[in-house]
Amino acid sequence: MPKSSPGTVEAPALPLFHNVTSPYDQRVIGAVPLTDATAVDSVLDAARAGAKVAAGLSRDARGKILDRAANLVEDRRDLFAETIVAEAGKTVRQARKEVLRAVNTLRLSAAETRRNAGEVVPFDAYEGSEDRLGWFSREPLGIILAITPFNDPLNLVAHKIGPAIAGGNSVILKPSALTPLSAQLLTEALLEAGLPQEVLTVVHGERDVAQKIIAARDVRMVSFTGGFSTGESIASAAGLKKLSMDLGGNAPVIVMADADLQEAVASCVSGAFWAAGQNCVGVQRILVDKLVYAEFRELFIAATNELVVGDPSDELTDVGPMITARSLEDVRAKVHEAVERGAVVLAGNVATGNILHPTVLEEVPEDSRLWSEEVFGPLVMLRPVDSLEEAIGIANSIEFSLHAGIFTASLGDAMKAAKEIQAGGVMINDSSDYRFDGMPFGGFKYGSLGREGVHFAYEEMTQPKVICIKNSTARP
Repeated sequence: MPKSSPGTVEAPALPLFHNVTSPYDQRVIGAVPLTDATAVDSVLDAARAGAKVAAGLSRDARGKILDRAANLVEDRRDLFAETIVAEAGKTVRQARKEVLRAVNTLRLSAAETRRNAGEVVPFDAYEGSEDRLGWFSREPLGIILAITPFNDPLNLVAHKIGPAIAGGNSVILKPSALTPLSAQLLTEALLEAGLPQEVLTVVHGERDVAQKIIAARDVRMVSFTGGFSTGESIASAAGLKKLSMDLGGNAPVIVMADADLQEAVASCVSGAFWAAGQNCVGVQRILVDKLVYAEFRELFIAATNELVVGDPSDELTDVGPMITARSLEDVRAKVHEAVERGAVVLAGNVATGNILHPTVLEEVPEDSRLWSEEVFGPLVMLRPVDSLEEAIGIANSIEFSLHAGIFTASLGDAMKAAKEIQAGGVMINDSSDYRFDGMPFGGFKYGSLGREGVHFAYEEMTQPKVICIKNSTARP
């Protein structure tokens, strides 16, 4: 690089920016500044200072900040929804629902601040401790790194930031590079609501930036939602710190012969194709009693073919684009492999730009990638079964297990499925994709590590401190 001429001042290097593009029409909709790996030490210094500030906030202050932020998001719900549509490709109706869920998540976090401060410990209930009394409080962990995915770019960020702030922690947030704008808007709302700037730091960068922060000793917890291979990489690099991970699923839904088929079809169509199937609890495998399989299949295909695909900003659209062309091609490659081995396409498997039309298959081999891996696209597979026992066995044959569902009029069958299906949640007479933001959320086997849901995340993000007082009588 040539030296400056005498008497001149070199201009400072301009920050690099990452352009955010629409998955529907690939137009640039915004940009975020990239964090260079050399800046990680500064990020960590800020987070250390933020941890002291956050721990010093009263519970009242934390609760008020979160409540005010919830109100700001609600007031700006149209802007948030438009941003989700633009960067994630969710339909506008789906985006509005995500915004309302994020508002609820923030309010639940505020409530957790006020109600979950600790408990009295009954020391005197145990021999040898009769002269003691005390309690435990819930104290901050310190610095929490939150890494969030593209598919719920607002609410999944709220699910990590809300409980972390409620617990008195500072947060380093790394949102998906594909959908960082919703996270940026939420950050602005929290700061406007009174959150001290040091408490929340947002970074945008390549893998080397994330890896350096993950490995940093002062980071006490990594909360990650994303793919299994990335989760393994994080676990290897993290060292001795808490990990919370949602690594995906492959949701089975069982439909018994006595089920209300119209209700089952409507729920499963919604559950399979919501957010273009980019949903970790979305319906992927539907196991139908052979006595009603033909009828269910006919109804399901008809309902699938009625879905409107296209511009996600259009009020009439049901299914918008997948997040990238590469994601779409990955799903289609799995379909191609399965079809070559005997699978039958009943609907869809047609692409228009980044939109994959809702796709339904049957006779998919169990050892195919389509059956055994998380698809994460607008695709569902049907299969007839002879019995509930067979359906449960098939449901449990996959290593990733977040949610499952069963449709039946039999309480006995419902309870058998609830007991024997290996999943973090079993939805009875509902699709696997139902989730309330206050319930524990996570999976069995390799589906997750730890639990989300505001109350449960708050407890993961805090630690108990015991205070014990010995009541000593004065000696003469």
